[in-house]
Amino acid sequence: MRIQVVPLIVLFSVSLYAAPSGETLFQGNCVTCHDHTKTLSAPSIKEIQARYKSVFHTKEAFVSFAVRWLNAPEAKSAILQDAVKKFELMPTIGVDQESLKAIAEFLYDGSS
Repeated sequence: MRIQVVPLIVLFSVSLYAAPSGETLFQGNCVTCHDHTKTLSAPSIKEIQARYKSVFHTKEAFVSFAVRWLNAPEAKSAILQDAVKKFELMPTIGVDQESLKAIAEFLYDGSS
């Protein structure tokens, strides 16, 4: 009887290199300032989601703008101008484009 070990090794290897979820990336990079529902030192996810969705009516437009803005935040193009005035401009978080997209998709879809 021959046991096939190769598929299990391949499956295990793929799971080790799977990209982190948007929520995981958010928890690792953003949650210090952005809570799910409360305003801390920056707007909550719920507030960001509501304001962005009022401007961008599709997920694609929301995510596209958020990725560009998170990559290089600037006050003049901020959707939450009041937050910039209150908390100052968000710093660049220094993650790759794929991670920014995952974070933006998480912001669009909401949180638990």
